Amino acid sequence: MIPDLSWVPPEVDVNVPNPARVYDYWLDGDHHFPADRELGEQILRIMPGVRDAARLNRAFLRRAATYMVESGVRQFLDIGSGIPTVGNLHEIVQSIDPDCRVVYVDREPVAVAHSQLLLEGNDRCVALQADLRDVEEILTSPKTTALLDFAQPVGLFMLLLLHFVPDSWDPVALLARYRAQLVSGSFLAVSHVAADAGSAGLDEAIEAYRSTQNQPFPRTHDQVMRFFDGFEMVKPGLVGCAMWNPEGVGDMSEDPAINNLPYAGVGRLL
Repeated sequence: MIPDLSWVPPEVDVNVPNPARVYDYWLDGDHHFPADRELGEQILRIMPGVRDAARLNRAFLRRAATYMVESGVRQFLDIGSGIPTVGNLHEIVQSIDPDCRVVYVDREPVAVAHSQLLLEGNDRCVALQADLRDVEEILTSPKTTALLDFAQPVGLFMLLLLHFVPDSWDPVALLARYRAQLVSGSFLAVSHVAADAGSAGLDEAIEAYRSTQNQPFPRTHDQVMRFFDGFEMVKPGLVGCAMWNPEGVGDMSEDPAINNLPYAGVGRLL
């Protein structure tokens, strides 16, 4: 763990767990605090497969990013990017083409602080602190426009983000505002906790998350599909995370039920 907390932004209360840091804990990262580990273990007791689900979501990121690069995309916007861990988006795409450019966006100060440290010396990546709802601020930020040309296709990622967005924020309309700024050939990748996949302990886990002040809102398959309005779904469509074009055994869980969680899909803008 990290013994020296001098790097922690002053506005961060390390005694309040945060979903991004809990996720980092499940992925065996280094950027979490005792409160995050305590909540992470509590949810693991409720849903023992959640660590597998986090790993499979990371594998989906790799496959989706690779697909986009192979489809000609060279610039990416990752909103809700979270804590830097092994296999970040820029590592994946720049290993294929070093000229790929990535803008990371998160509202969690710890995530942004660590992203900035990780990206030192990489002039094709930047980290921006902003909220999903700050559409214009994100898209017109000098940091964004220095790297991304919205006259060219963009790969937009929102992984394990939208289930923290309540219906009162109208997430479908938020997605439409981002879509309106993308050109033909752009892609959208989404993963989202499923409300209709029969996951044991889901309600109890949601209750446990209340301590993070970031309550999740699982959605059904039809509800998640609405985020792809205006996009053509890439085969096999919106499926269980591990079922989206798996490449081998390493992309699957030993528990077949986990392979259906969360939902994941990629859409292409025509």
